[in-house]
Amino acid sequence: MARQPIQRPDLGGPFPEHIAIIMDGNGRWAQERGMLRVQGHTAGVQSVREITTQCARMGVKSLTLYAFSVENWKRPSQEVKYLMRLLRIFLHRERKTLMDNGVRLGCIGRRDSLPAAAQNALRKTEELTAANDGMLLRLALSYGSRSEIADAARAMCAAAKAGELDVATIDEDTIRSYLYDPETPDPDLIIRTAGEMRISNFLLWQMSYSELYVTDVCWPDFRKDDLALALRAYARRKRKFGSLLDGKDAGDNSRNTA
Repeated sequence: MARQPIQRPDLGGPFPEHIAIIMDGNGRWAQERGMLRVQGHTAGVQSVREITTQCARMGVKSLTLYAFSVENWKRPSQEVKYLMRLLRIFLHRERKTLMDNGVRLGCIGRRDSLPAAAQNALRKTEELTAANDGMLLRLALSYGSRSEIADAARAMCAAAKAGELDVATIDEDTIRSYLYDPETPDPDLIIRTAGEMRISNFLLWQMSYSELYVTDVCWPDFRKDDLALALRAYARRKRKFGSLLDGKDAGDNSRNTA
């Protein structure tokens, strides 16, 4: 559903309430520098810190970061172990940053698939930040959009079997109510780093009318100036949500040139 956009004259137009980012290019960034892939993941943590802080200070209401997909479990076991360890370290070390910026932490995905230590660190950080009234930072962990939709369908079937759901009444709102986080509005802007032109099984239901912005910058190099470029590109877009603007065809949306 379309929302009345926030206007930001300093950016030249509307401002996204919810930004989602596919953080791509950590491994490539490292390999181009003759480093191990895992060192790229470590370098990417600084980008997470800077972009989260900048979004919170600018007034973004929700930021969703695609941190670990269900497909990522297929990577070499040592890399997966390193990523889970890095997640625990991040959750411990960034608690002060989250608190200082009033950020609430949330998670979407099959969190039960995460190692127990990572689940504990995630739960403790969520509890610590739960009372914060600023931006919501959602980490997509062990997340896949097809898995999310399958989980929702399974839950609806169980509810129908138990007599708690009338299948004749199922509509889009019903399906949304069974997704991992039905309360957070759909993303207005989806950013993908490292130049790849694909969605990678990310928020397929929620991104139906999201604006897409792709930059060649790899995630470890993505900083607030790069975010500003994405926001300015978004401000030039004309979002129609399948209808027409002022009853007229306003033409194609502006294209970013990143």
